Amino acid sequence: RQRREQISISCGPAEDQRAAGAPRRGRGWSSAAWRRPQPVTTPSSLPAGCAENKSTCWSRRDGLVGGTQRDVLTVHQTPDPGHPDPRHPLPGDTMSFVEYSERIQEGDVVIVYLGHTSMMPVKVQAGGQTQTRYGAIRHSSDLIGQRYGSKVTCSKGGWVLVLHPTPELWTVALPHRTQILYTTDIATITMMLELKPGSVVCESGTGSGSLSHAILRTIAPTGHLHTVEFHQQRAEKAEQEFLEHRVGHLVTMRHQDVCRQGFGVVGVADAVFLDVPSPWEAVEHAHAAMKRCGGRLCSFSPCIEQVQRTCEALDTAGFHDLSTLEVVLRVHDVRTASLLLPDFGPDDGSAPDHTLATASLTLKTTIPPREMAGHTGYLTFATKPRT
Repeated sequence: RQRREQISISCGPAEDQRAAGAPRRGRGWSSAAWRRPQPVTTPSSLPAGCAENKSTCWSRRDGLVGGTQRDVLTVHQTPDPGHPDPRHPLPGDTMSFVEYSERIQEGDVVIVYLGHTSMMPVKVQAGGQTQTRYGAIRHSSDLIGQRYGSKVTCSKGGWVLVLHPTPELWTVALPHRTQILYTTDIATITMMLELKPGSVVCESGTGSGSLSHAILRTIAPTGHLHTVEFHQQRAEKAEQEFLEHRVGHLVTMRHQDVCRQGFGVVGVADAVFLDVPSPWEAVEHAHAAMKRCGGRLCSFSPCIEQVQRTCEALDTAGFHDLSTLEVVLRVHDVRTASLLLPDFGPDDGSAPDHTLATASLTLKTTIPPREMAGHTGYLTFATKPRT
C-alpha cells in the first residue's frame, strides 16, 4: 500500500485515478492515463516513507502540462521484481519497430493482414480511410485505440487482422524501391556478423530498408546503424521511414557513394555489410570503418564473378576466414493423404478374402514444392583481425 502511494504522487492519488475510470493496461496503466494532466505534489508534501526510500529520487523540470507552462515533478524509482509498479508505463508506450506497443495510436504504422500472401502497411491518421477488397477501414473508429492483433470488420462485412509491425512483416509488406533481402538471407547475415544489442554496424546500400530494420531490432537499444545510399530519393525515403517507425535515434542515414567516400565514420564499426554492384571498391573503406579490435564483414552479390573480385580485394586488405555460401529455402506443404492397407490374409496362412472392404489409413504428410525460388545471391563473409 505504501509503495502504491509513493508511485502515484506525480500523477494524483491512485484512488482518484480509479474513480475517474482510468484505463488499465496489463500490470501498469494505459498510455492515455499516463499522459493525462494530473495535480503535481511537491516534495514537501510527500508521505513520510518516501524520504526514507533510497530507491526513489526526485527531479524537477519545466514542461508543458495541459497546454500551460508549469513545473513537472518526476519520480525515478528502481523497479522491484517482487512488487510490479502499477503506475509505470510498460516498455513500448508508442509503436516502434524495436519495442512492442499494446494499442494503436494516431501516427502508428500498422500491418493490415488480408491473407497469408497479402499484407499492406498503413499509417494511421485520424479521419483517414484505407480501402481493401473487403471494404473500407476507418482509422478513427476501427483502428485508433484498438489492441494490436484485433480483428477489424470492414465496410463490406469482411474482416482483416491489424498486426504490430516487425522487421519480418515489413520485409513482406514494404513498398519495393529496389530488390530486397528476405528473411532467409537476413537471418544468416545477422548471425554470421555476430550482431547483438549495442553493436555498431555500417551498411551500404540501404535500398528499401528490409535488412536495415532487422539490424536495428537486433542492435537496439544501445547500438547504432550507419547506412549509406547512393540514390538521393531512396535515401530521403528511407530516412523518412526510419522516423515514422520511431527508430531514427538508432540510425544515421547518409547519401553518398560508399565506393569513393566511404561510410563517413572511422574505427567505430563492429560489422560491415555491403550490397553494391562493385563491393571490391568499398573493401578499403569498410576496413577503415571497423574497430581496431576487429570485426566481421559480409558482402551480398548475385554473380560469382563479383564474389571472385571481392575475395581478392578482401585478401589484399588483410581479412581472414573468407567463406562464401548460398542459402536455398525449401518450404514443404502439409497435406492429408489416405493410404490403402494391404490385406495379407488371416494369420493361419489361408487365402485372403477379397470380398471384404479394403481398409485405409488417413494421415498427415508433407510434399516438396514443385517450383521454388532458387538462387538469390552469394553471401561472402570475412573477419578483420585485431590490429
